[in-house]
Amino acid sequence: MSPHSSANEPAIELVGIDKKFGTVHANKDINLSVAKGSIHGIIGENGAGKSTLMSILYGFYHADAGEIRIQGTPVTIRDSQAAIAVGIGMVHQHFMLVENFTVLENVMLGAEGGQLLAKGVAGARKELKRLETEYGLDVDPDALIEELPVGRQQRVEILKALYRGADILILDEPTGVLTPAEADHLFRILRVLRDQGKTIILITHKLREIMAITDTVSVMRRGEMVATRKTSETTVAELAELMVGRRVLLRVEKGDANPGPVLLSVRNLTVKDGRGVTMVDDVSFDVRAGEIVGIAGVAGNGQSELLEAIAGIRKPVSGEILIDGQPVDSVDPARLRQLGLAHIPEDRHHMGLVLKFEEYENSILGYHRDPRYGRGAMLDLDAVRKDAEEKIAKYDIRPPNARLKTANFSGGNQQKIVVAREIERDPKMLLIGQPTRGVDIGAIEFIHRRIIEMRDAGKAVLLVSVELDEIRSLSDRILVMFAGKVVGEKSSDADEQSLGLMMAGIAA
Repeated sequence: MSPHSSANEPAIELVGIDKKFGTVHANKDINLSVAKGSIHGIIGENGAGKSTLMSILYGFYHADAGEIRIQGTPVTIRDSQAAIAVGIGMVHQHFMLVENFTVLENVMLGAEGGQLLAKGVAGARKELKRLETEYGLDVDPDALIEELPVGRQQRVEILKALYRGADILILDEPTGVLTPAEADHLFRILRVLRDQGKTIILITHKLREIMAITDTVSVMRRGEMVATRKTSETTVAELAELMVGRRVLLRVEKGDANPGPVLLSVRNLTVKDGRGVTMVDDVSFDVRAGEIVGIAGVAGNGQSELLEAIAGIRKPVSGEILIDGQPVDSVDPARLRQLGLAHIPEDRHHMGLVLKFEEYENSILGYHRDPRYGRGAMLDLDAVRKDAEEKIAKYDIRPPNARLKTANFSGGNQQKIVVAREIERDPKMLLIGQPTRGVDIGAIEFIHRRIIEMRDAGKAVLLVSVELDEIRSLSDRILVMFAGKVVGEKSSDADEQSLGLMMAGIAA
C-alpha cells in the first residue's frame, strides 16, 4: 500500500447508504471506508449496485438514507458540481467529451475562468502542462478528441478531473475500451496518482486487474456490501465466490471440436468504412459446423467491419460471402436470418437494443414477424411477454421483469437479453462481437457455456473479442487480423506472446 495511506485517515466514508428504485432495492444499508492515498477496488456482478453507489457519491442520485463523509466531514452532494466542489472527480465508462473540440477546450469546458477567456485559456494551458508533467498524462492540448485513440481520450477525462481539483477519482470500468498495452499504461498513471496522494476508486469486472492494481477491494452482491479485503490477502477464486455467492469456474471447460461441413465461407472480401478507408483487405476464410473460429486483433484493425459485412449491415466493395452454400449478395439482415444466421453485435446500445423499449420488446427485435408472435401487423403481446419471461428465467436476467425499460437493466443483463434473443433462435451460424464486454464474472461463465453448447450442437461460431484470454479459451482456431488483413492462423493453444506479436503486425 502507498505510504500516503493510513487506516486512520479515510478519504471517503459511506454510512448506511440506502437506495430504492421502485421495487428494486439497489443499495441496502451500505457502509464503506476508503483510505486516503489508496487504490480501492469495488467489484460485483452486474446489477449488484456498484454504479448506483458511485452515482450517489458523485451526485447523480440521492440516497434515501445514510451519510457521506469526505475527509471526515459530513457532506451533502446534490449534483456533480457539489461533488467536484468537495474534490471528487469521475471518469465514466463512456467518455463525456466533445469530439470536435480540442483537448484544451474539453478540459476547460464548464471551468473557463470567467469573462476574460483569453486569460483563462493561457492559464488553463499552463495548468494542463503542469498536470501532464506531474502525472505522466502526455496529451497534445491542441489535438482534436476525434483524432485521439481511446487510451488518450481517457487521459483527457482524467486531466479534466484533476484540472477541477479532484483529490478523489472514481473510474468506472476504465479498461473496457483499452488494448492491453493501453491498460498497462493507465495502471502506471494510477500508481503515480496514488503515490502523489490521490485516492482512487476503481469499479471493474476484471479480477486480474483488481489483483494487479488495487490496495483494497470491496465486494458487492445484490445491493449489499458483503466483504472488504486487503488485495494482498485474497485470491481471484475467493473474490469470484464472494461476488457470485457460489464457486465459479474460472476457466472454460470444453472438449475437442468435431468440425463438419463449411457453413460460412468468405472469399476475397474487401470492405470500406464510412470515410472510404479500406478496413477489410482481401480476406478469405471458412467456418465449419461444430467449431468456434476466433478473430484476434487490436480494435480498429477491421474486425468490426468484417462482422458487419457478414451480418448484412455493411455492403462489401468486392468479394463473396456464402452461408450454408447460399451467396449473400445484398445488405439484407432479414434474409440472413432466414438462412440461419444470428448476430450478437459488438455494441449492444447502438446495434443490439432499443434502450427506450421494454425488455419484452427487445427480446424479439429482428424476429418480430415470426408467426409465433402474431399475424400480419398485429403482435400477440401475451405470447411475446410469455416468451420473454421464459428467456429471463433461462438466462437469469435481473431484475426478472419483462415490462422494465431496457435502459434500466445493468450492462451485463442487457447483454444477456441480446444473447438470449439470438441463441434461442437455434441458428446454424452465430456471429459474436465482444460477447462479454462490460459483463461480470458470473455472467461471463454463463455466456461462455452457452457458446460452447452452440458449438457442441453443430453450430458454426465466428467470435471477435479484444479479450485475448477469451479468444484463446473459447476458440478452436484463431485468425489474427492486422491492418485489415488476416496475417496468420494459430491453434487454440497458441501462447499470448506469439499472438501479441502477430496482432502488432510482426510475424510470429
